[in-house]
Amino acid sequence: MAKSLGIFVTNPEQFKHVMGITKAAKAKGSKVKVFFTWDGTLNAKKEAGFKDLCELADDVSICADSYVKQGYDVKDIPEGLDEKKMATQAQHGIIIEDYDCYLSL
Repeated sequence: MAKSLGIFVTNPEQFKHVMGITKAAKAKGSKVKVFFTWDGTLNAKKEAGFKDLCELADDVSICADSYVKQGYDVKDIPEGLDEKKMATQAQHGIIIEDYDCYLSL
């Protein structure tokens, strides 16, 4: 059975790595969940490939509170997500609890 990978993203400078790791993990048959929080939420609006990541990964979500603290309106949902994916830090807990491997960028 393929392993699962949870990626916790706090750094807005790491998007290319998030995308590359996600592509590699999916190519090996892994389940991938990506959660963006704090400054990492900037990727949702500044990275042209964000929608592609949402289509590639099994689950992508954003900390709604962090998104607002970065100056965005929580109702301005990034392309590729739906409002259910504007979430809480519980998503981080799901990665820690339910995924085989954990990566923080």
